Amino acid sequence: MDNIVIQMIILLLLVVAGFVSNRCGLMGGDFDRKLSGFIINVSCPCLIISSVMGDVFPDRGMILPLLGVGMITYVLLFLIAYFLPRYFVRKADYRGMYSFMLMFANVGFIGYPVVASIFGSQAVFYASLLNIPNTLFIFIVGLSFVLGSTDGHKFNVSTLYCPPMVASYVSIVIVALGLDSIPRVVSEPFHLLGGITVPGALLVIGSSMAQMDTRHILGTRSVYVMSAFRLLIIPVVIYFLLRLCGVDETINRINTVLIGMPVASYGTMFCLRYGRDESEMVEGTLITTILSVVTIPLLTLIF
Repeated sequence: MDNIVIQMIILLLLVVAGFVSNRCGLMGGDFDRKLSGFIINVSCPCLIISSVMGDVFPDRGMILPLLGVGMITYVLLFLIAYFLPRYFVRKADYRGMYSFMLMFANVGFIGYPVVASIFGSQAVFYASLLNIPNTLFIFIVGLSFVLGSTDGHKFNVSTLYCPPMVASYVSIVIVALGLDSIPRVVSEPFHLLGGITVPGALLVIGSSMAQMDTRHILGTRSVYVMSAFRLLIIPVVIYFLLRLCGVDETINRINTVLIGMPVASYGTMFCLRYGRDESEMVEGTLITTILSVVTIPLLTLIF
């Protein structure tokens, strides 16, 4: 329990570092946009590939079951995220943003360290397989939500071969072929570049916060409603649905903790990258990250 709380506080301190850096003139504007592009197109793909280059290799027989559980989870999340914002978000232009926040959790940035602290380091491999559908959907459905899918945005087929998607395909091949002895000269650069992703994304969020009106940092009613669903209600509902389907208890618990993470940092970076107002997304990301210091330990106690 203490390890989880400490991990969340550490991540919040990185957000604070981004906030201070912006106020000191070290971050902001074009720098944030370029850093977001670098994270999305370079460091994140490296993080995805490095997740299957660890010391312990997963059982290949678990690939399909884990992918199946992950896919079912994200189909359920999509249905919830698509319809739910219509009932508590007044501005139609923001509904896509809230759909993104409801559907996508900060699995890659926060989820892996938290899962390791709760279930042990070997569980990170299960988490990475459960997270593959997240990676697939976030650059297809998630980007469409941010760009305004509810207003008729059309899916761009090039998303299927953007750098993070290519990295997902490579990671699947590595696990499927059992390539568990990749030379360090190859794997270490991926680990080092991938390591930039977490601090970089949190610094960008903090920098974006520094440019917001103080009133917005406190959040709106819609943000708090979304946070309740994102952090507690949706994970609990999906846990019991998958339990009824006979999903292995350990896998179900890992999956529940993963989808109970705060809003994905990619939302803010997508907004910066494609010229959308990021204030609502930053509010949701910040508030869910703060509240998760309490809700994540609570989820682990419930299950």
